[in-house]
Amino acid sequence: MDPLRTVVRRCVGSAAVGTLVSFHAHPDDESIGTGGTLAKAAALGHRVVLVFATRGELGEPVPGVLADGEQLSLRRSAECFASARELGVARVEFLGYVDSGMMGEPTNDAPYCFWQAGVEHAARRLAVILEEEEADVVTTYDDNGGYGHPDHIQVHRVGNRAGELAGVPVVAQNTTNRDWMLRGMRGLQKDRGADWTPPEIPDDGSFGKPESEITHRVEAVEYAEVKRASMRAHASQMGPDHFMLTMPEPVFAMGLGTEFYIVEVQPNPASAPDVWTDVFEPLRP
Repeated sequence: MDPLRTVVRRCVGSAAVGTLVSFHAHPDDESIGTGGTLAKAAALGHRVVLVFATRGELGEPVPGVLADGEQLSLRRSAECFASARELGVARVEFLGYVDSGMMGEPTNDAPYCFWQAGVEHAARRLAVILEEEEADVVTTYDDNGGYGHPDHIQVHRVGNRAGELAGVPVVAQNTTNRDWMLRGMRGLQKDRGADWTPPEIPDDGSFGKPESEITHRVEAVEYAEVKRASMRAHASQMGPDHFMLTMPEPVFAMGLGTEFYIVEVQPNPASAPDVWTDVFEPLRP
């Protein structure tokens, strides 16, 4: 984005002082990874836009949740809009690719899946939306897609390239702070005692990133219940008994109320977009 345009947008005094576009692989990824970020940005008056690469056709639906003959892709598409209403999102778009399935599955080879899409071609499709929205920030994923899913890795490649093509000032790679999560698990283990077994977190580098590589965080504890409502909207994937939805409020807020990002190129503070300075903060001084 032209720095002059940022200055002009600030000077006109618009209520919606910035635009954040959040790019995701599948429906419900926006809730789990960035729901607090999106809710916070919207609550502060910024425009928030969601873009999905696929409609999550290969997800595993909660048993009995689909009506006879109901297509999962249509159900999950509708759930995106329900989630968007909870978060305050202004626009939802789909790039039109098909879910690739987990890494190593035969579905990775389907010529129409997102994993097989040409990065440049897909990035230009996303860049059109970024340019239409005059995006100040675009969120993508880290280079391993958080946990190695092919569509998530592709979001990193396509989203970062689209940010370059559209001249977006900030590309923020959403990730999991592995060290922070391990500290939280140890704290819960201490509180709950030997009867509670924490979820296993791989330490082989396949999940999240070490804290040393993470540059920014979004403190969104006050939007934790909005985030959880967004997650509930994805009922085909997360039933009422899902472990994240049954967490006590303080535990949910502690575990999912802070979201983490890697920003490789940070904007000049003198011309940084308002949505960037309002929502994101450095992990370290």
